[in-house]
This record gives sequence, C-alpha cells and structure tokens, in this order.
Amino acid sequence: MDFVRERSHAGQGFLDAGDTPAFRGVYEAAATVVGASITAADSIMSGAARAAFVPIAGLHHAGRDHAAGFCVFNDCGVVIELLRRRHGLTRIGYVDIDAHHGDGVYFGFEDDPGVVFADIHEDGESLYPGTGRAADTGRGAAAGTKLNLPLMAGSGDRAFGVAWSRALEHIERFAPEFLLLQCGADSVEGDPITHLRFSPAMHGRAAQDLTQLAARLGHGRVLALGGGGYNRTNLGNAWSEVVAGLA
Repeated sequence: MDFVRERSHAGQGFLDAGDTPAFRGVYEAAATVVGASITAADSIMSGAARAAFVPIAGLHHAGRDHAAGFCVFNDCGVVIELLRRRHGLTRIGYVDIDAHHGDGVYFGFEDDPGVVFADIHEDGESLYPGTGRAADTGRGAAAGTKLNLPLMAGSGDRAFGVAWSRALEHIERFAPEFLLLQCGADSVEGDPITHLRFSPAMHGRAAQDLTQLAARLGHGRVLALGGGGYNRTNLGNAWSEVVAGLA
C-alpha cells in the first residue's frame, strides 16, 4: 500500500512488471473500488440490501502484496476477509466467469478450506495469466474446495452451460453463507483481447442461478462484482443481464 501511495503521488511508472501503470491519484481510485465493494457487502449483511452489483470492481488479479493485470487492490479478497473477520462467516462461495482466471483470489486462498472457489475461464495456454488448470483444486486442508474449469478459445454458450452446471453443483455442495460472483464481461463474444464467445444471457443465467441458490440456502446473500470487459456494448448487455438476474 505504501508503494502504491508513492507511485500515485509521483504519477508515473508501473505498479507491476508492466501491465498496471501508475497515474496521479491511482491509490485513491483503487481504494474507492475496494470501499465500494466493502459498502455493498456490509449493506447485504446488515439487511439494507438483499443483493448488490458493483460494476467497477472484481479486480481479481491483484495479490495480497502486489498489483497485477490492471488490478491494484483485490477487492474480492478484501471482501472475503471482511465477511469473516467483521461478520463471523466461515464459508464464502466465490464464482468467477471472467475470461481470465481469478489467480489473485485462487492463490490468495489456495490452502483455505473456508473459501469455496469455482472459476470458468479461457484456458491459460491462450490467455493471461496462464493459470487455472483443471488439476488445481486447492492445497492441504483446502484440497477439493477449489474448482477450475478452463475452456478452449472459441468456446460458446454450450460449453459454458456444461461448465456452469459443474460450478453450481460444486458451490452448492459446500453450502456457503455468502456468494460472490465476479462477472467479467470479457468472456462475451466480440471482446478485443479474449477469445471466448458467450452471449450476455449467460451472465444473466449465472446471476439468477446464484440468487436462487442463495435463497435455497436460506440467506439470499449475493454480491456481484463487474470485473473485466473491453467492448462497451458487451459491458452494457452483459451487466444489464446480471442486474436482471439478481432482481
């Protein structure tokens, strides 16, 4: 955090090896993202909101001690820690349908059995960050609590449907007390830097299914975080579907 503050004041350089540039005010901007996600999670836990969507959030590549892949601070991980430390929850479900693997969340909680993880993403052989193999299922006491579902470049709705059924079943098996959905729209067909071909309806399906799961589990808590997306039409279409699914 001190390093980011320093670069934010200087307004130049990079926060990682070259993907995440510093600019004047980057610390305040990144902290605001985390604050928005914290506010949303607290609102759900207090009962002020049943569900919430924070579009400029879901920065899943940052690690506990470093920026990465356009992500300065990992608000997903901060919310998970907050839910446990402030609100006493013991099982958090994290679902990620961004085209890129949520490596910051996966490795941040790889050995933590209290974080149930399911990630549908483009295979790391063809896309950053190159992680998220199907064989990566957690470590130590957390073995089996993590599910990575890499899809080949060009995969569309049919492949998503098969993977989604597995992801939903995996999450439900552990009955988490809160559900996080990282709903990056860069997995929608036509994104300029990725190679998946989902329709926006898949994002709506994910949000609706998780909302229904949360209801079945008896708590109704779902927080959706926007994530990536580099085609503005896709962002509008996919995230409108997410809001409709939550509602």
